[in-house]
Amino acid sequence: MKCRGDLRKYVVVGRELPNPKVPVPKMYKMTLYAPDYVTAKSRFWYFTRQLNKVKKTRGEIVQCDRVFEHGNQVKNYGIWLRYNSRSGTHNMYKEYRDLTSCGAVTQCYREMGGRHRARANAIHVIRIEEVAAEKTRRPPIKQFHNSKLAFPLARRVNRKLHTPRFTTARP
Repeated sequence: MKCRGDLRKYVVVGRELPNPKVPVPKMYKMTLYAPDYVTAKSRFWYFTRQLNKVKKTRGEIVQCDRVFEHGNQVKNYGIWLRYNSRSGTHNMYKEYRDLTSCGAVTQCYREMGGRHRARANAIHVIRIEEVAAEKTRRPPIKQFHNSKLAFPLARRVNRKLHTPRFTTARP
């Protein structure tokens, strides 16, 4: 998977094709983060093949919908993920602050690529949930929970310094 642009949230529902052995097959629903619906369907078959032993050739996608999130307040998100590195497979928990879960997952993919050199196709998001302020674990996230937090203007430019003191024109 190429992680280009912001990731979007998709809900994909699929199943195995009906056959004489199983006339009414089981449905599988999965929430995925992908740049577009084609990639979301591809990732659905990737995980379904691993977890449920259903291949794309013997299955069908019943529904593929994009979930729209409207964030107007910054929230804390906890992301449980698993990724393959050069030395093995690792489980991880990370926290991010963002308006939507899509933004938090996008941040996660960017950070994993930068800090751990993990490729986007090697990262598997297991679970994501909103975390209350008192339940956060990581210091970079906790530092924003201070009610008296202020961002001082470190370098204010005084405009009067840029006017000339002496001019050739009369006042």
